[in-house]
Amino acid sequence: MSSTTPVVITRSDPKRLEIEWDDGHKTSFTAAELRGLCPCAVCVNELSGVRVHDARSVPADLEQRDTRMVGHYALTMTFSDGHHTGIFTFPFLRKHDPQGV
Repeated sequence: MSSTTPVVITRSDPKRLEIEWDDGHKTSFTAAELRGLCPCAVCVNELSGVRVHDARSVPADLEQRDTRMVGHYALTMTFSDGHHTGIFTFPFLRKHDPQGV
């Protein structure tokens, strides 16, 4: 089973976020990947669970700013397109690891 406990979270530049998990696995997201995955109610219909934000509309050069912890269970950030309502839980981030789990 994959770990969902981060040991190190690094915002190496405005376009990349890296997480090292306590099982040694490393995950790397671009800001565009995170924006495309955003689980907030603006991006995903709360009742149906259907994504309403088209991830293909996210520019590849998108940046993330003001990345911060939400309690001990998630991250939130503001993107250069102004979007800022997503809360990315650690299990969600590990599940959606672009490199595979």
